[in-house]
Amino acid sequence: MKIIDVILIVLPAFIIFAIGYIGQKKIGFDRKSISTSALYLMYPFLAFQTFYTNEITMDYAYILIFCFLLMIILIIIVTIISRIKALKRSKSAAMILSSVFMNSGNYGVPIILFAYGEEGVHYAIIMMVIQSLLMNTVGLYYASKGSSTSTHSLKDSLLKISRMPINHAVLLGIIVQITDFKVPEFVMQAVNLVADATIPTIMIVLGMQLASLTRGSVKWSDLSTVFSIRMIVSPVLALLLTILLGLNPLLSSILVVLASMPTAANTTMYSLEFNTEPQLVSYSTLLTTVASIITVPLVLWLVGAV
Repeated sequence: MKIIDVILIVLPAFIIFAIGYIGQKKIGFDRKSISTSALYLMYPFLAFQTFYTNEITMDYAYILIFCFLLMIILIIIVTIISRIKALKRSKSAAMILSSVFMNSGNYGVPIILFAYGEEGVHYAIIMMVIQSLLMNTVGLYYASKGSSTSTHSLKDSLLKISRMPINHAVLLGIIVQITDFKVPEFVMQAVNLVADATIPTIMIVLGMQLASLTRGSVKWSDLSTVFSIRMIVSPVLALLLTILLGLNPLLSSILVVLASMPTAANTTMYSLEFNTEPQLVSYSTLLTTVASIITVPLVLWLVGAV
């Protein structure tokens, strides 16, 4: 894959970021209301579509183990660093959101398609589904835990997660898919329309958030920590895990590449909803996405995909 291919994949994202940025600067919007609408009204449709349309196979088991282990190790690393630096709860949670959860969907899947073809996309979609599940549960837990209004109890955070319509949609999608129930076409047309609009809306919200950032609100040391974990430590750990799990070469290289993806844009939406250091999460998403223009082709070259 040439670097121009990666740039062409990333460029539409930056155009959408720019739309949100310019709109916020020129007009001014209530970002929280738009973010809440995306989270509670739109994202459940995307979650249902994702789990309903992707058949669950045995490949899910191997990739689930990989994703779970990678997530746990990265959370432990961030937690240790946070304690050493004596970071407050909200910043520690924000760093977990930014460092642990990658953009394996609308960014990762096209990259894998370019590099590995249709065979690789099958694995990429499975990881996208699993990452979606982890982000909608563990990611939401840490967003809630880091909230300025949180009571910091496990029960309170879990209660907030249980009330999120995203997880109800995930469960419904899985049930409908494994029971082979056929959703009427006219219903799926509505679902697809809302689902397809969700990611662009989230990216516009990120652009709006970037327009609202204030100088000095985020420390470079925090950003560099997030960058190092997300873009360097994550793919290295992924490589070690694939060796430990004894995965086949194709799956191993794909998982390593996906583990090197930038911070997921959804994390900005979570941080805004729960007020969990949204400026740090937004800056991290932008920084890692820009850097990925160089780092992703490098990882592809190192694993032998190019």
